[in-house]
Amino acid sequence: MLAAVKLTSATRQNLWRLTFIRILVLAAQAGSVGLAYWFDLLPLPWLQLGVTLGFSTVLCVFTAIRLRTTWPVTELEYALQLACDLFIHSVLLYFSGGSTNPFVSYYLVPLTIAAVTLPWRYSVVLSGIALTLYTLLLAQFYPLQTFPIARENLQIYGMWLSFALSAAVITFFAARMAEELRRQEELRAIRREEGLRDQQLLAVATQAAGAAHELGTPLATMSVLLNEMTQDHHDPALQEDLGVLREQVKQCKQTLQQLVRAAEANRRLAVEMQDVTQWLDEALNRWHLMRPEASYRFHLLGQGPVPRMAPPPDLTQALLNLLNNAADACPEGLEVQLDWDTENLTISIRDHGAGVPLAIAEQIGKPFFTTKGKGFGLGLFLSKASVTRAGGSVKLYSHEDGGTLTELRLPRVARGDIDE
Repeated sequence: MLAAVKLTSATRQNLWRLTFIRILVLAAQAGSVGLAYWFDLLPLPWLQLGVTLGFSTVLCVFTAIRLRTTWPVTELEYALQLACDLFIHSVLLYFSGGSTNPFVSYYLVPLTIAAVTLPWRYSVVLSGIALTLYTLLLAQFYPLQTFPIARENLQIYGMWLSFALSAAVITFFAARMAEELRRQEELRAIRREEGLRDQQLLAVATQAAGAAHELGTPLATMSVLLNEMTQDHHDPALQEDLGVLREQVKQCKQTLQQLVRAAEANRRLAVEMQDVTQWLDEALNRWHLMRPEASYRFHLLGQGPVPRMAPPPDLTQALLNLLNNAADACPEGLEVQLDWDTENLTISIRDHGAGVPLAIAEQIGKPFFTTKGKGFGLGLFLSKASVTRAGGSVKLYSHEDGGTLTELRLPRVARGDIDE
């Protein structure tokens, strides 16, 4: 995970873009020198220019190889790379007319890149280097020996080419940097939301663990008292009521035991690979035992081989919570559909209740917010958290024919899945 973060850091991406720009500029510089040599336009020190361009080529190759390693790219290294560009450009200018060369304006390109991507102290240092080199080129450089008219024409065309090249490079880099900044801001927003959700989950989990621990003692006491009352009282009506109470207490104790087993399974990652239809069928049967008053119809829409998955226990509980929410809205005529494609599994649950009110649509799914007269507003929040951890999503829509459509979408290979 650490290596993945390093490979996608902003400074590393910027250095990749700088290398790409350097290659384009090197091609333009080599092309200009090649044309001047081929057509004998200017008497230049070709050996010195060739050595300088060769050094720039080596720097490009070295940087490309270095970026394929997992070593972190620091801001200092990135600033040194920009400084190398300034020195290489200065050497090329020195052997091709110095400050009279129209390509002297290219100094602004590395400085613009530095101002956009680096802290101000690096930008100040690089600006000082560029200003110093430019000042030295005013005093000393390799003069161009050519006719005044030819020199004027070359300078005009050179200024145009320099402007076009600088504008293209700056526009490309600025556009990509703006896109990168937007992407990073979106990632930060997502991480802030995930951090807030995790804090809320931790608070709920802590309260749930404490409540589960505290419920063990009163349930045991109630079980003992119910057994004593059953032995002491022989009224048939009372015996029937006591039997119902014993079953309810037994159900509560089994629920607590299931919580412990589920937590242990999560800790050991003890998940079992099975067909998604088998998992959904077992979940629906378990839910119908909990809600016998509800009725539903199941539709299998997926075509081809049935996908397999290894659902963690909390994913099953999330599905049960979503089914309970639909049954609370309208217990009759629920419609459950299962579909899949090459990437996702989709479970749709439609009820015929009042639908999702637009005024509170954005609040639904947040902790401790509920539209029911009872409840704590945690069912949908915990369901969304469990499904998100499995790599999926939960969305609620107001159906066009009335009621609410709950869509649970999971990847074909979920984060908690295991290989066969």
